[in-house]
Amino acid sequence: MNKYPVKPAKLQRAHALRKVENDPVDVLGPASSASPFFSFRYSYTEMSVQGGKTHVKSRKARFEDGKLTSEAFEGELDRNVYDRSVSDAQRYFADQTALFLKSLSLFLPFSRKHRSDGE
Repeated sequence: MNKYPVKPAKLQRAHALRKVENDPVDVLGPASSASPFFSFRYSYTEMSVQGGKTHVKSRKARFEDGKLTSEAFEGELDRNVYDRSVSDAQRYFADQTALFLKSLSLFLPFSRKHRSDGE
């Protein structure tokens, strides 16, 4: 008895391999003819504290004028830089939240000043 119960089909002529053209294709064309309507920017910054030192990682990428540019760096700073950055971020968030809530408070009935009858 044969090990394999199914026999492979024979390769037909219709599925024969054909030669592929190796001509290079210019996808974007010259950089000056790149369309200016499409561009993007991406940035990422991470700060963490390990052993009393602030570790900073940053990555940036952008596509403009048909050119892709990428940058990255890592570094260490003093601990007080991290503390100051966190404090600034918390203050900014609190200020933005207060501004948003102030704009919503105009729709509350008790926030409107009652006009006196003499006006």
